[in-house]
Parts: sequence; C-alpha cells; structure tokens
Amino acid sequence: MILKEKNLEMENFDTLSQAIDGLRKQGYVEDFNLKQNCLECRQGQFKIFHDEFEIDKVYRFDVMTDPDDQSILYAISSDKYRLKGLLVNAYGIYSDPLADEMIEKLRHH
Repeated sequence: MILKEKNLEMENFDTLSQAIDGLRKQGYVEDFNLKQNCLECRQGQFKIFHDEFEIDKVYRFDVMTDPDDQSILYAISSDKYRLKGLLVNAYGIYSDPLADEMIEKLRHH
C-alpha cells in the first residue's frame, strides 16, 4: 500500500518485500540504519545528516493479521554522497531517542 510519493509515477506494492524488490531495481540499493541524528550505511562508512538527504517515496504497510508486521518503508536519496537506499521502520519510530531534525524530516512524509 502506498502512503505518499513525490514527483514520481504512482506505484502500488502489496507487501513490504515486493516494495523492497521493486525499489532496488530502481537503484535504491543501500540499506540505511537510523541513528539518533543521522542515517548510516555501509557499516558506518557514510553518516548522512537530515539536510543531506531527501525522502523520495514513503510506503506504509498495515498487516491486519499481525500488528508486529506494520512498517514504513522510506526510499531515500542523497545527492551529496550519490547514494540511494531504503530505510525500514516500525510504526513506533518516534519513541526512539532521535534528534528533533530527524523526527521532523521523517514525520512530514
């Protein structure tokens, strides 16, 4: 299920794994990890701060049979580092100790 997309043709994926596969084919190959004040990838080689990336697409998956499978998938790009990748998070993202800038960036999508 798609929640929101900016400036791109609408896509619809039934499952999280379908969305990940489809976005990887579009070049979103990095696996981003959410840290307190940045995104990391390649085992910490890149630390990308809130003003160094854009959220290109957001997909929300609601699985009625298993609340633990509810997640949000972010397709993210960074022109500064020439990276495109994915961040998968459960709905409780804002309960984590994140910097205000990261919360605002993720909340508005």
